[in-house]
Amino acid sequence: MIEQQYIDLFEKYRGDLDANSSNGMNAHRDAAFETFKQIGFPTSKQEDYKHSNIVRVFDADLGLNLRNIPIPVNPYEAFKCDVPNLNTHTYFLINDRFYNEVEQGEGLPEGVFAGSLRQFSEEHPEVFEKYYAKIADSTDNGIVAYNTMFVQDGFVIYVPKNIEVEKPLQLINILRGGVDLNVNRRLLIIAEENAHVKLLVCDHTVDEVSFVVTQVTEVFADESAQVDVYELEENSEKVTRLNNLFSEQKDNSKVVTSSITLHNGYTRNNFRYRLLGEHAEAHAGGLAICDKEQHIDNFAFLDHSKPNCMSDELFKTILNDKATGVFCGKILVEKDAQKTLAYQTSRNLLNSETAQMFAKPQLEIYADDVKCSHGLTTGHLDEESLFYMRSRGIDKEEARLLLLVAFTRDVVDLVRIPSLQERLVTLISKRFRGELLRCGNCNVCK
Repeated sequence: MIEQQYIDLFEKYRGDLDANSSNGMNAHRDAAFETFKQIGFPTSKQEDYKHSNIVRVFDADLGLNLRNIPIPVNPYEAFKCDVPNLNTHTYFLINDRFYNEVEQGEGLPEGVFAGSLRQFSEEHPEVFEKYYAKIADSTDNGIVAYNTMFVQDGFVIYVPKNIEVEKPLQLINILRGGVDLNVNRRLLIIAEENAHVKLLVCDHTVDEVSFVVTQVTEVFADESAQVDVYELEENSEKVTRLNNLFSEQKDNSKVVTSSITLHNGYTRNNFRYRLLGEHAEAHAGGLAICDKEQHIDNFAFLDHSKPNCMSDELFKTILNDKATGVFCGKILVEKDAQKTLAYQTSRNLLNSETAQMFAKPQLEIYADDVKCSHGLTTGHLDEESLFYMRSRGIDKEEARLLLLVAFTRDVVDLVRIPSLQERLVTLISKRFRGELLRCGNCNVCK
């Protein structure tokens, strides 16, 4: 059994995990451990993982930083932001450890905390306990249970009532190691009543070793709060990224998420949204561009439990060579969720005969006064549009590029930071031209 080596590892090094984390995080390890022993890692025998063989990546000799030792890298020297005019509060996670030596810039509004999850749990134990591991349900999710067992640090944003953080926050995750590593990181985003915050999360790889990354993100949007979370993945082909994002919203809140994968190895994204208050609004977007033998699997579940809420799912996948894509989207409208508006769209382009796409849109509706729809298309570029552009004197390859960039635009438009929108269009164009083979932002890679 693959899980046994991690069970033994946890039991042997439990003392080191506790000593190098916080009491608040340690308090959740036992329950997660018991769950993990019962359900283990997901396998392709489970319907939701039918096309993603997750368990195999753990059948390897992976190192873990169980003593939370600092990694010898200065991220300010290793990473230079490639988005012009993107003025952000910038933070780093080196593997799964928060980098404490933050350069001092313009301060955050009074009362706002952005930084180490471990530190936050020690300085604000009541707030931490109220939110941590509350919606990241590990009872039926072996990856979340595993992450909760081993995680020692992470990143947290806490925005108190009636505060708007005008400047976006940027979290740069840097993967670095001399041996194959398992990295387990945690993100917690708390926006109290009428609070506003935007976060950009960028993933980058420095070293040419294999990484297996589990990431769990919890997003809480209280009444009238607005939270934007944008994820940009530019990892190496040796990275397996197992990402779980959980969002919970109250009355009149708005959550926007957009996950863009420009370069990866093997990626599984789980997105779960719960609309628990009236007039809540959720927008979930995803874009993936994959080639060679890269794999992307997006699973999105939206739960409407209250009336007068609105949600929109938009996921697009572009596959070349022998790449594989998966999309499974489900919208649940519960009995009391009248006047629900819910839309789900999956659009996929296959640019080779050997690429494969598996898509499964689903609606489960128990209310009778709703407007819900789902749409799915999988195919090739429109030849008529291509012919029209060529008839106007545009070179064939340039015409294809323009059509591909245009295909991605509505997902990019979900990003409500204009300078980032513009740069994403440029990065996507570079990806289609084959110029984005490594993360363009990392000085170590150049």
